[in-house]
Amino acid sequence: MMNIILVSGKLTRARTLTLTVPHLVLGTAATLFALLVLAFGLQYSMLRYAASLNSPLLNTLVLSAQQEQNEKTQSYLRDNLNAMAAKLGQMQAQLLRLDTLGERLAKTAGFKPQEFMFDQVPGQGGAVSTLPTYDLSLGDLNRQVDLLTRQMDDRTEKLGILDSLMIVDSAKKKLLPSVLPVEGGWYSSNFGWRIDPFNGVRAFHEGMDFMAEVGTLARAAAGGVVIYSDFHPQYGNMIEIDHGNGLVTRYAHLSKRLAKIGDVVMSSGKIGTVGNTGRSTGPHLHFEVRQNGAALNPVRFFRLPG
Repeated sequence: MMNIILVSGKLTRARTLTLTVPHLVLGTAATLFALLVLAFGLQYSMLRYAASLNSPLLNTLVLSAQQEQNEKTQSYLRDNLNAMAAKLGQMQAQLLRLDTLGERLAKTAGFKPQEFMFDQVPGQGGAVSTLPTYDLSLGDLNRQVDLLTRQMDDRTEKLGILDSLMIVDSAKKKLLPSVLPVEGGWYSSNFGWRIDPFNGVRAFHEGMDFMAEVGTLARAAAGGVVIYSDFHPQYGNMIEIDHGNGLVTRYAHLSKRLAKIGDVVMSSGKIGTVGNTGRSTGPHLHFEVRQNGAALNPVRFFRLPG
C-alpha cells in the first residue's frame, strides 16, 4: 500500500491518496499496454510512410525486414517442395513396380497386358461441378500425397502376395499331366473295365491307348524328372516321369526311348516314339497317370486348361 499526499495553495488542507497493490498492478499493465500500442503504431507508420519520407535509414530497415521475411518464406517453401519431390520420386518408383506386377499378373491370368493399357493415363471426364470449388493449400497437398503413398504401399504389398500365389498356382498346373502325349492320335482303348485283347476275359485297363503310326513322337504330358527308362516285359520300351507330390505318368510300347533316367523334361518335351513293343497288338502309345502308385483316369487331367 502506498500513500500519496497532495499539497496545494488552493486546498485548505492536504489530501492523501491511498494506492493499494491492485491499483499498482492495473496501472503498470495499462502503462505497458500503452507502450505496446505506441510501438506497433510507430512501426506501422514507419513501414507505411517510409517510402514517402525518403529516409535512407528507414528504407534500409524496411528492406531488411522484407528481405528477411522473404527469405524465411522461400526457405519454408523450398523445404516443403524438396520433401514433396522426394515423396513423388518414391511414388514414381512404386508406380513402375505396380505396372510391372500388373503386366505379369495379366499374363499369368491369361490376359493381354495391352488390354489394361498400363502405360497410359486413365481416361477421366465429366461435367463442371455445380458445387463450390477451392484451391488446395500446401498442407492439404502434403496430406493427400501422404495418403496416396500409404495406399500405394498397401496395394503393392497385396499385389506382391497375389503375384506369388499365382506363380505357385501356375507352376503346379504345369506339373499336372494336362497335355496329350500324342498329337493327332485317337483313343483305341479308354481307362476302366474292358475285354482283354489277349485272353478275352474282363479286365481293368489302368490307362489310355492312343493309336498312332510307328515313329510318331511321344511327348511329356507335363514337366518333371524321368525316373524310369528301360525295357519292361509287358510294357515294352517304357518311360516314367515324376511330376512331384506322388504324381507319375507312364508311357509304354515305345519304339525308341529319347529320354534317360535323371533327365528333366518340360511339358510337351520329346521323350520317345510310338511303337509296338511288349504286350501289344499293334502300334499305339499306352499312357497312365498314377498318384502314389494308384492308377487315375487321365481324362480328369486332360479336361484342365493348359
